[in-house]
Amino acid sequence: MPIYTRTGDDGDTGLFGNRRVPKDHVRIEAYGTIDELNAFVGLLRSEALDGEFDAQLKRIQDTLFEIGADLATVGGCASLARVEPAVLELEGCIDASEAQLSPLRTFVLPGGGRAASLLHVLRTVARRAERRYWTLVREVQGDATAAVPKPIGVYLNRLSDLFFSWARRANLRAGVPDVPWSRP
Repeated sequence: MPIYTRTGDDGDTGLFGNRRVPKDHVRIEAYGTIDELNAFVGLLRSEALDGEFDAQLKRIQDTLFEIGADLATVGGCASLARVEPAVLELEGCIDASEAQLSPLRTFVLPGGGRAASLLHVLRTVARRAERRYWTLVREVQGDATAAVPKPIGVYLNRLSDLFFSWARRANLRAGVPDVPWSRP
């Protein structure tokens, strides 16, 4: 079976359940951004990482894949069994990371070491995924059959917070200072 189907050559694509929508449909933007975020997590995982950190990133990838599948399915909610406990796991990771860091006294610019810089990219893509998610929520509001589970938005919000904290932690571990923002 070839990888190309030619079914999208006119600018539309299929959702799970055989419904066709334009390739720039808000639902496609939402799960496409989740896919992009997952790809960037994979890029970070190609770096030399300690085993536990890599395992945490793998769990995030698995969760993002399930979220993407739900967003690609009108009324999809299969990821909730993973997403709801994952929110608590992310909060625990944030708390553990923040306990290692000095309190912020200024805004921090993206940068520092390579791992921290990649984590800042992840943070910004996670924020965009969250924005696309909320656009989709508003688009389907009032249509109970197309509802999008709220815990997905909560998960994406916590995930971006975690990536920010992990970026600061990566700089600390590498002995690289965070890049403070300074007023021109």
